[in-house]
Amino acid sequence: MFVTPGEKLGVIEEFLPGPGTYVEEGNIHAKTTGHILFDIMTKTVSVYPTVKTPNVPKIGSVIVGKVTNAQEKSCSIRIMIIDGRESHANFDGILHISDVSKSYTQSMHDVCKPGDIIKAIVVSNKNNVFHLSTSDRRLGVIQAYCSKCGYELQGGRSRLFCPRCGNTERRKRAFDYGRFDIGDD
Repeated sequence: MFVTPGEKLGVIEEFLPGPGTYVEEGNIHAKTTGHILFDIMTKTVSVYPTVKTPNVPKIGSVIVGKVTNAQEKSCSIRIMIIDGRESHANFDGILHISDVSKSYTQSMHDVCKPGDIIKAIVVSNKNNVFHLSTSDRRLGVIQAYCSKCGYELQGGRSRLFCPRCGNTERRKRAFDYGRFDIGDD
């Protein structure tokens, strides 16, 4: 049976309230929109949502995102994946130069460029802005593209190189650079 929030499901004399329910004046009501389940064995009534709860970044979440803008001291990142799950919402994060590496970083242009795919961790949600960090060696750019011709850059010893035009570029690479497919994680 399909129910909507506030709908009466039963009374506490007959059932115990389960997930997706709340009690008001002895009556059990649906907290969310979903399907009702009466468990006769445990005498519990629950509502299981039909709509998935949004995947929202939290402090400590590992995200994968696309660099949308890179300035001298920070870059903006469109978050695509949160803790291994695809995000269908539009969340943006900021990576400041002070959170890139444990060592000194002179310019964000040596860290990432627009279009790059980056793996980072959420370190703060101050003022509803997701502040990111790549200071761990497993974090950083996991896929980068040539600034000259747009071809995917390959990993070299200290720099990335373009097999199409021969251009070399710097990035703050994650240890698993090049092992990311947009459809996977």
